[in-house]
Amino acid sequence: MARVLVMIPAGEVYDHDNVRWYKHSDIQRSIDHYHNIGDAFVFESSLKLMNYEKVAELPIAGPPMEKIDQLREEYDYVILRGSNYINREMNWRDTIPVLKRLGLPVIAFGVGAQAPVKGQLELSEESKAVWRLIADSATSVGVRGAYSAQVLNDIGIKNVRVIGCPTAFRRNNQHLRIKLPALDTVKKVGVTVRREVSPTYAQDIQRYLTLHRDLIKEMANRFDITLMAQGEVEEKKMVFGTGEQKEDAIAALKANRWVSDWYFDDAIEKLYRERMYYSDVVADYETLVRAHQLVLGYRLHGNLMALANGVPSIYFTYDSRTAEFAETYKIPSYDVFGGKPFRLEDYWDQSLFDQYNRAWFETYGEMNIFLTENGVDHKMTETGRRASDAARRVA
Repeated sequence: MARVLVMIPAGEVYDHDNVRWYKHSDIQRSIDHYHNIGDAFVFESSLKLMNYEKVAELPIAGPPMEKIDQLREEYDYVILRGSNYINREMNWRDTIPVLKRLGLPVIAFGVGAQAPVKGQLELSEESKAVWRLIADSATSVGVRGAYSAQVLNDIGIKNVRVIGCPTAFRRNNQHLRIKLPALDTVKKVGVTVRREVSPTYAQDIQRYLTLHRDLIKEMANRFDITLMAQGEVEEKKMVFGTGEQKEDAIAALKANRWVSDWYFDDAIEKLYRERMYYSDVVADYETLVRAHQLVLGYRLHGNLMALANGVPSIYFTYDSRTAEFAETYKIPSYDVFGGKPFRLEDYWDQSLFDQYNRAWFETYGEMNIFLTENGVDHKMTETGRRASDAARRVA
């Protein structure tokens, strides 16, 4: 089986293909640090698609070149986990000399671009050089959707395949389908929370936050809800903080004008104190979503983790990234800036989820082809899964 290097990992690997945040048991170490655990979802899901013997990080910030020579002899290829890496602000550090020295294929695994609210996305010359280098090293570049493919095409990169995100396929089951239960039987609902937002990508912050607030309150009035955070500091403190840290978090939320005016009222504060969930361990989120009958809201990967486990999800799209995912998979989605009120009943329609089921199945096939054409030993076929099971039994 393959030996794999990872560019820009998002957490530490344990038990072969599981991921958690670094030193996750030391809560206070990172309680004041924002890291999006959704990145770890993607990292872990990438590992779960592959058969491999060992995995290690490829350093791209000032490594000694003799170390790179050693890695070339010990590993077979590099994966770059899916994220918003096609952007103008990306600091690639020493990626160009490292990849040139390494000389191994780089498998870009569901990467994406994000359009600004105004104007066109303009990549730096450094970013263009990195993406051309990556594209030249492999048979194809895997992107999450059509917009990301177009951005690369515009800089002359043609060997692009739309593969969505590894998180969607983490169970390696091409027969997975979403089947809606009767809405009146739904009791437990997860609401994925993204309170922080950039005006660079979301066109109307007031609309974004007030609708977010109203969604949480409406779901709380109808269902037994869990608020699913993914790393914002104040939300994290509501779960892991000391009593003093929790009160500091509440005070910080109230001191933020946007948040206090448009989002954080008394009802939301009560729900934050009683219903907030966060973990630094990806497996905990998978267990959580399996205990719910619906997950919906603003978090791309929190929603996708639910869909990957056969749990219905509805996306709230507010930027090109969330819209691109919803389009790739035909996920039932509500446009935050579309002006229409949100009614859950409008989306509780099996025909909508059948469109998703078909698109998901087709994209599963594209991911399968992508890994195969790039020489990645994987589990997405029955043969691959059997080989993986046999290797584990021998081990």
